[in-house]
Order: sequence, then structure tokens, then C-alpha cells
Amino acid sequence: MSENSESRENNEEPGTPTPPGTPAGPQPEPIRFFGTTWVDHDGGYGLRRAGVAVGSLATAVAACFVLRFAYQGLEIAEVGSLVGMLVIVMFAICSAIAFRKTWDGFGARPKDPAREDTLRGLKSIGFIGSLLAYFFRSLIEAPGEKLRRREYESARTQFEKRRSARTGNPAARKASGRKRPKRT
Repeated sequence: MSENSESRENNEEPGTPTPPGTPAGPQPEPIRFFGTTWVDHDGGYGLRRAGVAVGSLATAVAACFVLRFAYQGLEIAEVGSLVGMLVIVMFAICSAIAFRKTWDGFGARPKDPAREDTLRGLKSIGFIGSLLAYFFRSLIEAPGEKLRRREYESARTQFEKRRSARTGNPAARKASGRKRPKRT
């Protein structure tokens, strides 16, 4: 990205006051399909969770049909049973790995982002596993809510500690405290 496009996206200068109605301190990170409704479970949070669950399951089922048609294409082409078996095993392994990586991503940030980038192709082949991970996680919570809630509460706690440590007017403390001798 160029510097101009970055400055257009973040047009607030440092030190500018926050808009009215925005609480001071760290802001919650939005989650895909949920925004920040996960913070207080408002704004149709339950309906969004149900929608994500139904949508991810329906997409996974549709993807299975697409893969079935692809497998039928291999049978029509008469490529042999070994190739058909390899395709099935490949999709099963990739889906299992994609499920596990997606599920782990809901609970913790990746320790090695470069390794996650190298697994992107494998996860795209096993996309059914990722969709199923979204389905099962949305039955429990918004996917990624636990991680973001933990980070948000930690940031709020740190903000409150910093804010309480610097209450008061520093100029008033200087005036009422011990006086320094003037330099001559």
C-alpha cells in the first residue's frame, strides 16, 4: 500500500479527541460477521451465531457435493482406483489439518505467522475442514470470541491501571510538594 492510501484510511491525527460517545481506552476488535456485538452479546448476536452456523454447514455440504462431482469426473475419465483413492485421502488429510489449524486459531494467535502463510494452500484444499470448524465453534461462541475477549479485557485492565496511576494534576502536585531551590 502506498503512504497516501494509508493516510486516507487513518485520517485521524494522533492526539485528536475521540468522537463523542466513544469510550476512552482500547476498543474491541471486530470479528467477521459479528462486528463488536460479541462484547455485550447485543445487536442480534444470537441470530448472527445461528446464521454463521447454518451458513458454514450449508457451504460445507455444498462443497461436498462439488467434490463428489469432481470424483465422478475422475471415474468417468477412468483414471484408475489408485488416483481416486489418492484424491480422497488427500482431501481428507487436508481437511483434517485445516480443521485443526482453524480451530486452534480461534483460541490463540499463531506463534509463527510465516508458517501459517506456508499452510495457506493446504488449508484452501481442505476448506471443508475450515467450514466445519466454523460450524462447531459457532455453536459454542462467535468464532474467535474467547481470544478477542481475553485480549480486550487484558487491554482494558492495563488501561485502567495506567489511568489510575496518573490521576490528578501534575502541576498541582509540583506546587504543593517540596520546592526545589531556584538556580542562580
